[in-house]
Amino acid sequence: MRAASVNRRRILGLWLPRLPTDRIERKSPPGGGSPGEASRAPRVVAAKRDNAMAVIACDAYATQGGLMPGMPLATARAMHPALDVIDHDPHADAALLAAVADWCDRFTPLVALDGADGLLLDITGCAHLFGDEAALMRLLTTALTRQGFAVSAAVAGTAVAARALTRGAPGRIVPPGEEAAAVAPLPVAALGVDDAIVRGLRRAGLTTIGDVLARQPSELAARFGEAFVAVLRQATGDDDAPISPRKPAPDYVVDKRFAEPVATTEVILPTLLALARLLIAAMERSGKGARQLTASFFRSDGAVRSLVVEAGQPVTRVEVVQRLFAERLDALADPLDPGFGYDLIRLAASQCVAIAEAQRGFDTTAHQAEDVVALADTLSARLGARRVVRYLPQNTHIPERAALAVPVQHCPPDGDEAPWPARADEPPLRPLRLLQPPEPIEVLAGVPDGPPAQFTWRRVTHRVARAEGPERIAMEWWRAAEPGLTRDYFRIEDESGSRFWLYRDGLYGSEVVPAPDGSGQPRWYMHGLFA
Repeated sequence: MRAASVNRRRILGLWLPRLPTDRIERKSPPGGGSPGEASRAPRVVAAKRDNAMAVIACDAYATQGGLMPGMPLATARAMHPALDVIDHDPHADAALLAAVADWCDRFTPLVALDGADGLLLDITGCAHLFGDEAALMRLLTTALTRQGFAVSAAVAGTAVAARALTRGAPGRIVPPGEEAAAVAPLPVAALGVDDAIVRGLRRAGLTTIGDVLARQPSELAARFGEAFVAVLRQATGDDDAPISPRKPAPDYVVDKRFAEPVATTEVILPTLLALARLLIAAMERSGKGARQLTASFFRSDGAVRSLVVEAGQPVTRVEVVQRLFAERLDALADPLDPGFGYDLIRLAASQCVAIAEAQRGFDTTAHQAEDVVALADTLSARLGARRVVRYLPQNTHIPERAALAVPVQHCPPDGDEAPWPARADEPPLRPLRLLQPPEPIEVLAGVPDGPPAQFTWRRVTHRVARAEGPERIAMEWWRAAEPGLTRDYFRIEDESGSRFWLYRDGLYGSEVVPAPDGSGQPRWYMHGLFA
């Protein structure tokens, strides 16, 4: 029994064969016309391949003129002297493909990249929301064509079969279990295997997938490897491999589609609030709360904008969702640009945890911790999660490692019980502010291993009025192969009353031995400032 007939997975493959040229034409149409107009000079994108310039992609006019990807650029120029050549920008192409993948999230949350110019959508169980598989594929291709892309699509039971059909038989919808017959007449290059394998098969006279399937798997494995045989089994539906989505599927999703795009906050914000009510109700039935919420706004022109908010405690109330997104929207440096309007707004619970009901008393001070968490969530939504941190003590005596800055929303539940060193009523022995990294200073000392009498830091000379120390700290030899030199710390007060924390790096005479010419002296560093 075939894997496709058992799993009943359905994969929709998308191929954008002219992605590099489409990206350019969407920004600057050839000849100054609208995207898609034929220009008098064909346009190609070229890059260096095997020490020679080769054509990477061709626009429609270049394809009609006999040009094709992979041919030498010199040959293309000989065929069309007025050829418009653009340098290949793979990073821009990847960003555009990622944007298209974000737009495809409106159809299914399981969207995977397929090379540099393709996408794979797992539409299992969601095609009926758009009518059927044929209607969904028409909707996708029509929308992408309207956005200025050349696109081909196909639907099959496995990712390899869907990919091959987009290259060799676009528009095909293969019923479950019929993948072998559908891919048999396609060229072997449609499988997406290495070019060396394709050339080897062609030299053997095997030009189509059907020709390859007629040979014994053991023969193919001996010549081309087990991986190629596995790809063949997936292409025919005898085996399957899951796709790797770009983003994990959210636990709960609710969305609102609009017959006409909306662009005003008077409609967007109430819609977000209504979606929050639905989302909270769905999570409440399962005893869950959201730790991370994502609001996605899909514009009618294909652009997608997403806002993410996090919470220190599971969110179970609509008011909390409203407050967090209100803070997030107010803090945006680049406000949401609706363009021609949003035709879909989605709210997803990206991370959920189980919640436990707690008994609430009448003591107003018993819930101060919850108020602190709510404040931290509000500040994190406005300033950013990584800007609101909490310092957790670490089991080390190295000053710069004594505390770890962790976003307050990501602190462990037992963070309150983390032990800090007990403090007496005397002034602190270490400063509150540390410099990272410690800054080198120039020091004059009465004796080589004594406290400094004068030091220069940031081009300012300070004369020492009082000094206390040293506090000797040895590096942790068990953490590194080369633990470093021993430090002697001094608490210094200059004549103006400013207090500093500085150290000498290395023990004089043992770890640091001066040379006769005066070189090799211990180095001094400024590590902190007392309040």
